[in-house]
This record gives sequence, structure tokens and C-alpha cells, in this order.
Amino acid sequence: MTGHPKAAVCVLGTGLIGGSVLRAAAAAGYRAWGFNRSEAGASAARADGYDVISDVEAVLRRAAESDALIVLAVPMPALDTVLSDVKSFAPGCALTDVVSVKAPVRTAVHRHELGARFVGGHPMAGTNESGWAATDPDLFKQAAWAVSVDPDTHAETWSRVARLALDCGAVVVPVVSEEHDKAVARISHLPHVLAEALAIQGNNGGPLALGLAAGSFRDGTRVAATAPDLVRAICEPNAAALLEVLEDTLRVLNDARDSLRDRGEIAQLVEAGHDGRVEYDDNQRWAITDIRPGDQDWLARLADAGRRGGVLEALG
Repeated sequence: MTGHPKAAVCVLGTGLIGGSVLRAAAAAGYRAWGFNRSEAGASAARADGYDVISDVEAVLRRAAESDALIVLAVPMPALDTVLSDVKSFAPGCALTDVVSVKAPVRTAVHRHELGARFVGGHPMAGTNESGWAATDPDLFKQAAWAVSVDPDTHAETWSRVARLALDCGAVVVPVVSEEHDKAVARISHLPHVLAEALAIQGNNGGPLALGLAAGSFRDGTRVAATAPDLVRAICEPNAAALLEVLEDTLRVLNDARDSLRDRGEIAQLVEAGHDGRVEYDDNQRWAITDIRPGDQDWLARLADAGRRGGVLEALG
């Protein structure tokens, strides 16, 4: 059954993203089951009709017997423990993940000698909520799902991961792990940091400021409602790339501060920001249709297409 689009899927970690993958995969016709460290979380999933238990050995032995695609859906700080379990009980299974950074995950997977059938993944979807209660089988509809095209990636495993993403309703963005991490530092991790800073400044204004706060404050601080330990688990593993973009952002803000102090205006900041938002609104995905996994130079060609905004909407 290896490589079949409806082959078995085993999800390790059934919080918001992992649980939503489990729900979406089951809805798409996959044989899907999962592990959750918390028995309360596993019980909540079972109460909704999903096959989730808190016995990782049993879950992984079943995965090994079924040649399941294992989805790592735990926070980065818990990854080494889960990878140790995979190596002990299901070392031959195809492996992917949904962690928000790719290069550190890839390094960890290879450290545990599980790299031969590993392909990194990251669905660009989520909410500020967490846990099984927040899961949604439609969470990934039309979302971008990054799938790594690192050197030595095997076409069969890559296709299997990409099919899962597509069957969950997403479009696939092929991307090299290090380039993914630099990109998400700008459009995912930096927004978390800025939201926290904005929430601090609003709170520092006291009840009057909070009472006057409306849409711009609400939207700008939405992700600051995410559990602090989860924000740290998202941002801190990408420290190098996040530091680089934070330095860029501080330069922009310092220039705006100096302009406001010296000339009483922030024209350069707001005009460049407006242009950036227009570029985002006008950005159009285009479908990659002429590259098949396993073709000559397919990894490099997919990486180039992804850099230029291409996505896979189907696999041949």
C-alpha cells in the first residue's frame, strides 16, 4: 500500500494542527489514528469518534505494521523524545512533520538516524486557540502547506506527504528547509513578536486605552492571545532567522522615529507599508503543472518554482 493516496496515517500529537490533520485525513478517506501524551486530550478525541490513545508504543507498533506515514505534530521542545520513540518502534516508516521550522527538525531527524524516509512539512494555518477542542477538519482548505525539497529527498516519500497535504485541502509549496525558515521568520514569527509588543503597549495605556481599542488593536494583537509557551516553541527554534528580521524591523522603526522627531512625519514608513500590503493583496499563486517527483532535477526545479510563487494543486 506504500505511496497510495489513502494509505495509513499516524499522527503524533493531537493539538490544534495535529488534531486537524487527523480529522482532515480521516474525512478524506485515510485510515488515521493518533497519539496524545495527555490522556485527557486522547479521551476528548475518542469522544468525538477518533482513534487516539496515550500509549505511544502501541500507536507506533501499529504504524510499523501498516507502513503508515507518521506525522510529527508536537512542539519543538518535545521532538527529541518523540523521535526516540519512532526510532524504537517504527524506524522504517515514512515520516513528516507539521512543526513551524524546518531546518532544526531536519537536523533532529537525522540525528536520530531517521532521515532516509523523512520529508518536512508545515501547513500555514492556525488560530490563537490550542488543544483538541480547537481542531477543525477544514483548517487547511486552500492554505499553503510547505513541503521540503531538500537534497536527497526521495520522490516516493515526497509524493506521499504532498498527497496528504492536498487531500487535507491545501496547496503544496515546495521549499528548501533553510529558505522556509527565513521566510516564515518574516511572515509568521515576526508577527507574533510584534503582536506581543503591541499588546504590552496597549495594556500600558491602562483602562482608558483598552476601552478605546477597536479593530486595528484587536487584529494586530490577535496572535498575542496564543499560549505563551506555544509562542516560544514556535519562535525560539528559529532564533537566527528571527534575529535577522528583527534587526531589519528595528532599523525601519528607528528611521520612522527619527523622521517623526525631526520632521514631524512618517511618510516613508506608511507609504512603504502600504505598498507591501498591496503586494500581498495582489499576490497570485500559479499552478506548477510540468514537474513530477522523480523527474530529472525535480527537486531543484520544484524549489525554483516555489521561490517564484508556484504551488502544486494536484499530483499526476
